[in-house]
Amino acid sequence: MSELSGYLTGWAPDPVETTAVIGPWPGAAFAALLDQPPPGAELPPLWHWFHLLDHPAQAELGDDGHPAQGRFLPPLPDRRRMFAGGRLQVPGVLRVGDVVTRRSSLVSAVPKVGRSGAMVLVTMRHELSAAGAVAPHADEPGEWSVGLTPDAAVLFRFSALTYNTHRIHYDHPYVTGVEGYPGLVVHGPLLALLLLELPRRFAPERRVTGCVYRLRSPAFAGQPVIAQAAAGELRAGVAGQPPAVTGTVTYG
Repeated sequence: MSELSGYLTGWAPDPVETTAVIGPWPGAAFAALLDQPPPGAELPPLWHWFHLLDHPAQAELGDDGHPAQGRFLPPLPDRRRMFAGGRLQVPGVLRVGDVVTRRSSLVSAVPKVGRSGAMVLVTMRHELSAAGAVAPHADEPGEWSVGLTPDAAVLFRFSALTYNTHRIHYDHPYVTGVEGYPGLVVHGPLLALLLLELPRRFAPERRVTGCVYRLRSPAFAGQPVIAQAAAGELRAGVAGQPPAVTGTVTYG
């Protein structure tokens, strides 16, 4: 723990802003991945992940496919990264054609000890605004259910949509031989998006104003993933196994 703290001494990256126009293609492409029709002019919650993407040069990538250096990647030796969860607030709506600015900043970097050993929990904040306005629980019926079998092709397409070069999602020899997983790992953001497909498909008249989600265990390519609503909680995972992701949603 103290050793990790030493690497973080003096590490305080400045915020960074990125501006782009919300185009129709990324949303239509993700909808096609799910075998769904395009969402229309309004961007569903979390679908901003397909926009304002970073595009590091090939020479900047490390052995694991991620950028070897990055503004918000802590300066640790032999670093590996995983996505743990997030919190979303949606005070406004983003639409196709909006000029959107994202301001990204570091909130905290805290050394911890988990099941896999010592780690640093990095919390970031992303604020999206269009036209100057920041745009970032209710019980759901149990019959809400959405299924997806994330095979290698699905993971490849999602990596392409998010410009994610992490090798655990497409390089089977790497993920099994180096990272020690039994197969290709399903993207955490894809699991979170699958949770929000429940209100998007079954309650389109209700506006999602926020959600909190947590990744609890990995899911692997080829295993059917089912997202369901139960007792006010959304969850997704492989049948008969603990959920890979859980979350709650608030509505306006």
